[in-house]
This record gives sequence, structure tokens and C-alpha cells, in this order.
Amino acid sequence: MKHLHEFDPDIYNAIQQEAFNESNRLVMIASENHVSRAVLEAQGCVLTNKYAEGYPHKRYYGGCEMADVVEDLAIMRAKELFGCEHVNVQSHSGSQANMAVYMAMLKPGDTIMGLDLSCGGHLTHGSRVSFSGSVYNAVGYGVNKSTHVFDYDELLSLAKTHKPKMIVCGASAYPRTIDFKMFRDIADEVGAYLLADIAHIAGMVAAKLHPSPVDICDFATTTTHKTLRGPRGGMIMCKEKYAAAIDKMIFPGIQGGPLMHVIAAKAVCFKEALSPEFVQYQQQVVKNAMVLADEFMHYGLNLVSGGTDTHLLLINLTSQGITGKTIEDSLSKANIIVNKNTIPYDTNGPVLTSGIRIGTPSLTTRGMKGEEMIMIGHWIEQVIAEPTNEEVFMDIKHQVLTLTERFPIYEWMWR
Repeated sequence: MKHLHEFDPDIYNAIQQEAFNESNRLVMIASENHVSRAVLEAQGCVLTNKYAEGYPHKRYYGGCEMADVVEDLAIMRAKELFGCEHVNVQSHSGSQANMAVYMAMLKPGDTIMGLDLSCGGHLTHGSRVSFSGSVYNAVGYGVNKSTHVFDYDELLSLAKTHKPKMIVCGASAYPRTIDFKMFRDIADEVGAYLLADIAHIAGMVAAKLHPSPVDICDFATTTTHKTLRGPRGGMIMCKEKYAAAIDKMIFPGIQGGPLMHVIAAKAVCFKEALSPEFVQYQQQVVKNAMVLADEFMHYGLNLVSGGTDTHLLLINLTSQGITGKTIEDSLSKANIIVNKNTIPYDTNGPVLTSGIRIGTPSLTTRGMKGEEMIMIGHWIEQVIAEPTNEEVFMDIKHQVLTLTERFPIYEWMWR
């Protein structure tokens, strides 16, 4: 068998270029991170060859001894990390994890209540363009129009009016702490299941820097990338009484054979997350986000909710009269990678948006701290102040390259 660089130089070169790009850019997309070499090795292993339909020790194929070992380890470590009664590590993504919970517990047409996409929710929380908003009767809730945080009294009123069968709490662009106990009270008031989607905050939950939903909610779903810093994939945690229904819905309900190489990488990331170093890492992620928030407010930028408690923050660009799309493109020219994002009740829509979302997990993985956040915050402010000035972009790009050279990542792949 030939090596990749011999057999398919086009793909090989694209991979090498991606490694080079990640090394020489400031990746500030809140849903991205840089996984360890151990995670990369596990995900690229021979388990990619193995069909292991079913669950450990109850497979539909022979020769699954090592698949059982790997999945058992992933399950054991996830339970230890989050303190959950039951965990399914087979879901291919966070979206499929949410789908499995819905389909296991609800019927088509049942009412679900989730955070509106423009206010920081996810497509699978009831968006009309997602299965969640077409299969189910989706009722969206928002945030307070002045404070941009949850108004739990308003949520209770909405729940009483629509009487959902399931309430979804969690977000993809909400920078504040989520009070799962308040959501539990609301769900109990109307007799609804409660699902917490912690895809973004799972690393902080694991490190006990954010309240855990595991003992409070009926279900908790997460991705294993983002702040958990593992492979791209999903996971479902639930009470033991729901275990059989959840497992049956993942397989054979909506998926076939599990991706055993990805489950191996999940197991590795869970082991990493059980270490004291991971807790320190998460603490620094939050500190870095708060330093950035203070820096932006020092420059007079408008932050959604006035700051952050987590790994991400949102800049409202309305007063600057520019779109999130414009700033995303301009920052990219300076080798700073963010994503355009809607702000609560955005009139620009998801294509242009009125804001940008910024996260600190990737930069923190590289070892950057408060001093670097101050520098980066200043660079971002400069681009926002002069969003069409190519000279500014080039000057910042040179400074970014000097900074990234001090904090190397994946240099063994492309040098």
C-alpha cells in the first residue's frame, strides 16, 4: 500500500495546507479546537475498518473483541467525567444525538420548546429549516430584549401557554451561565421532558466551572469536540430509566454501525478531560474570554449581554453600521478566524448578520493567556474601526504570524 503523499498528493497537500493554516492563524471560532496528537492517532487507527453494529458484548458481527474494549472504556470514562447514570457514545454528531432523544420520547407533531436560532439556539432546537422544526411543532423562546439573558418568568409563561412535551435548554451562542434548575422547575410545571444541549459548554461542565445538568435534566447531549477538545462526534447522557429507549433509537433507529475509530478518539479525549491539567485549561479558557470581553468594552464595543461567563462572546456591530459578514472577511485577511453570527432579534438575518462570535478554546490550547488576549482584542478592534483598510489587515497579519510562531501547533505535520 502506498502512503497518502504518494498515492493522492492532492488530498495530502490539502491536509498539509490545513495544518499550516491552523498553525499560522488565530482560530477564534467558538465551536473549534485543536485536538491532541493522541486523539489524531486514535481517530486515524485501524478501527476504521471494523463494523460493530449493536453495543458492547451484544454485537451483530463477529470479531468485535477490541471494539468492545474501546467502547467500554469510552463509556466508563464518560460516566466518571460527568457523573451520569447512562451514556451512549455512538451518535455521529450532536445533531443526531438530539434527533435520537426527540424520536425516542416524542411523536411527530408533538410540541417542543427551544431557544430561537437568532437568540443563540441551534438548528436542532426547533428551527424551521431543520428536522426539529418540520417534524415537531416547535415553539421558540428568546432572551430579554434589554439584557439579552434568559427571562425565566417569561419562559414559564410561554411554557404554560404552549404546554410542550419537551423543553430544550442549551445554546450555540449564549455567553452566560445557564440555570438548569430554573428550566427544571418550568418543565415540571407543565409536565415536560427536559433536554440540556451542552455541546458548547461540556468542557466547562466536566471541569465543574459551569453547573451540570446531568442530575437535573432527563437528558443531556453534547458534541465531543468544541470545549471537550476531542474528535467530531456526539454523545447522549440520561437517566437509567431512559437508557433502553435511547440506545434503541441510536441503533437501529437512526444509525447503522458505530464509527469505532471515532469512539476510540472519544475515549482518549475523556481520559484527557479527567486530568488536573484539563481543569486548568478550562479555567484559562474562561479567563481568556473575560479578558477579551473587558478589552472590547474598553474600546466601546457592544457585547451581547454585556460580557461572558463562558468560552465565547458576541460583538454587536449595529452601532458601527457594518455586518458580521464584512468583519469575518476582513479579519480573515489579517489571519484572525471568527464567524459571523446573529445577535438577538437580528434584522440582518443569518447570511449577513449583525454580529460576530468569538471563542477562546483554540487559542488557550496553544498556551495563550491574558497578555495575548489584550493584543488580539486590540487587533480585532482595529479591524472593526477600519473594516476596508487593507494596510491595517496586512500589518496585523504580520503581527499575528509573529505571535503564532511563539505558540506552535502541529508544526510536526508541516515542517
